[in-house]
Amino acid sequence: MSYGIAAALQTAVYRALAEDAVLAGLVGGAIHDAAPAGAVPALYVSLGPEEVTDASDKTARGARHDFTVSVLSDGAGFLAAKQAAAAISDVLADADLTLARGRLVGLSFVSAKARRLRDGDRRRIDLRFRARVEDN
Repeated sequence: MSYGIAAALQTAVYRALAEDAVLAGLVGGAIHDAAPAGAVPALYVSLGPEEVTDASDKTARGARHDFTVSVLSDGAGFLAAKQAAAAISDVLADADLTLARGRLVGLSFVSAKARRLRDGDRRRIDLRFRARVEDN
């Protein structure tokens, strides 16, 4: 197994999201790797947790990356968050991303969970994706 591709995968995912015109129309440049500093945008995207497991075989070292991309909104309902989540899913599901290291074998949508946060004023949608990578 190799965790060596994790940074290259995150960079490619971020780039794909940042360059998408539909998502940009919804969230602007509000795509973050952590909670935004300062004033929090009304609607933003956050790259989240990741679990990595070995997926090596006889021909290559590889890994399966299960990662989360979250949409957070202070909107009264879920509509804006769901529109952003749909745009993210459209960008990433079955995407053919070029990595700075290794190779993306496949990228698929796994699940989504929409919920109100404890304060009741914010909405959150967590989208789970699975990437299979090889590190040749």
